[in-house]
Amino acid sequence: MQALSEDLLDGAAAAAAYIGLKPRTIYRLAEINEIPVIRKGGKLFFRESELDKAFASGATDVPSQI
Repeated sequence: MQALSEDLLDGAAAAAAYIGLKPRTIYRLAEINEIPVIRKGGKLFFRESELDKAFASGATDVPSQI
């Protein structure tokens, strides 16, 4: 298991680059609770391990309108 500091992505742009989507898509998926997100002080943080699980399991369906 990774340490939190090694697993944490700072912001939607970092999560988008990690997953291979556009930052706007990450914002929308977080807004509709399709991906796990940590909100702290107006910033978004994502855990690589949780994003991997969400997309690998097929639990996250990226709608075409996003």
